[in-house]
Amino acid sequence: MTQLTIGTELDTPNTSVQLDARRFNRHTFWCGQSGSGKTYALGVVLEQLLLHTELPMLILDPNSDFVRLNEARETAGDDVAARVAETDIRVFHSSRSDGERLHVRYVDLSTPSKAALLQLDPIADPEEYNLLLHIEEHTEVIDTDNMVARLRASDDPGMRRLANRVDNLEVLDWDLWSRGSTTVTDAIDERPRATVMDLGGFAHQAEPKIAALAVLEHLWRNREERRPILIVIDEAHNLCPPNPRTDVERALTEQLVQIAAEGRKFGLWLLLSTQRPTKIHPNVLSQCDNLGLMRVNAPRDLAELADVFGFAGDKVSRSQRFTQGQALFAGGFIAQPTYVQMGQRLTEESGGDVRVPLREG
Repeated sequence: MTQLTIGTELDTPNTSVQLDARRFNRHTFWCGQSGSGKTYALGVVLEQLLLHTELPMLILDPNSDFVRLNEARETAGDDVAARVAETDIRVFHSSRSDGERLHVRYVDLSTPSKAALLQLDPIADPEEYNLLLHIEEHTEVIDTDNMVARLRASDDPGMRRLANRVDNLEVLDWDLWSRGSTTVTDAIDERPRATVMDLGGFAHQAEPKIAALAVLEHLWRNREERRPILIVIDEAHNLCPPNPRTDVERALTEQLVQIAAEGRKFGLWLLLSTQRPTKIHPNVLSQCDNLGLMRVNAPRDLAELADVFGFAGDKVSRSQRFTQGQALFAGGFIAQPTYVQMGQRLTEESGGDVRVPLREG
């Protein structure tokens, strides 16, 4: 099935709207300010891709919004519930004790990414950086559990300085590391229909970014296999901001810029969701050929959208008047720019707003 029903035309409610599933082989930008229904509506599209295509998806989920993608709603009907139940959807958690834990291997990171993690600069810290480049030659020091002890035991003073740096930063104490257990990249290699990475529960603010970096580097390293996958990044401004501040953010942004520029021919397709286009690195945004736009009020953001997505014409301006659940779709995955009232979710949504406590009576 190539047509995915996502809702009805906003101005003619009896007319259904479909997206062309084949055109998700281009990068997609999904945008809407807080309260627009952006995450709920994104779930509508992801469900349709799950039920009506064979396209594997990797979902980077910072707010645990998609961790129940494997649970059909009671209102979805028995047929949908059965199809969801038999679909291979794997959820990796960063904090919950039940279910699969989100782990990656330190050793799998590229040398520049390890340097970013350890705040090493090739110019300011030439000796330690050079040691890091060649440390893989000493296989006995790679394991995260014994790396510091092995480095300290070395006769090389540079090794001992590197040990102090690793120890002081405490990065090897993170819960993120696999320590011999299976990793999320192992699962992705099996290409389940959906792999959800629940990024929100880590103790250190850099852990979700390193988790994302490890996975994206893994996919890029194996790009020549040309195994299609849709990389869905919710709150994408956290991973590819226009002005990354830390070494880890810079490494992550550079990897996403590379995937945006060159990934399509290898089957690495992005779906980036965020509140504002100006929060995304321009070299990533400019590579998107599909647009899903919900309510956006800021004139600067509307001007940016009109400039980058010229194929939407002047229709982006109406997004200022959208109510929750209304959207504009434009680009390769729809015949013409169309205003849409999004349909209902078929699976359970997590996250959501916290209610204000009210006094009874």
